[in-house]
Amino acid sequence: MNRPERTLRADARRNREAILDAAAALFAQHGGDVQMEDIAAAAGVGVGTLYRHFVDKRTLRAAIIGRRFATMTALAEEAEQLDEAWAAFTSLLDGYLAAAEPDAAFRLAILGPEEPAWRDIEAEKRAFSAVVERIVRRAVDAGALRADFRADDFILITRGAMANMTGTGDWRRHLALQLDGIAAAAPGERPPGQAGAQ
Repeated sequence: MNRPERTLRADARRNREAILDAAAALFAQHGGDVQMEDIAAAAGVGVGTLYRHFVDKRTLRAAIIGRRFATMTALAEEAEQLDEAWAAFTSLLDGYLAAAEPDAAFRLAILGPEEPAWRDIEAEKRAFSAVVERIVRRAVDAGALRADFRADDFILITRGAMANMTGTGDWRRHLALQLDGIAAAAPGERPPGQAGAQ
């Protein structure tokens, strides 16, 4: 590969990251009504450059989620190393939500009325989902989670908690109430290490 090609690819990567940074900041400040032209201007690129990377806001939202999923997967893999199944599950939940709390653009992309273009981030989604599946299955098999709990239920719990990440919301209380509802035993009856999220 010659130097001009390497430079072009480096410029394209920088432009893509600049667009994602700008989009994340604007989505966090103004919600989903931000226009693509505003994102291009904030990123310091032309509108044509923006559309070469992202054809619409759905693909932008997916890219924002995909970028965050790399961090989420690392958190999940760390939680998976814990010895106790319940501790691994609650660490996964708490770590995921704590990482989402300061990232308003990620939460908007997940909770917004328009579905992100999931097909664009299949690899990132699959990597994260695989770890979640293993942690959930282990907790169910250990008798820590109710027997009918599925990995898809992780999405329901986290979305509910993220919806409470507002100025007056208390997502940690929401999560604690959810954990009491899905644990296989009542709080006072759980084996050591099965306390709810703090």
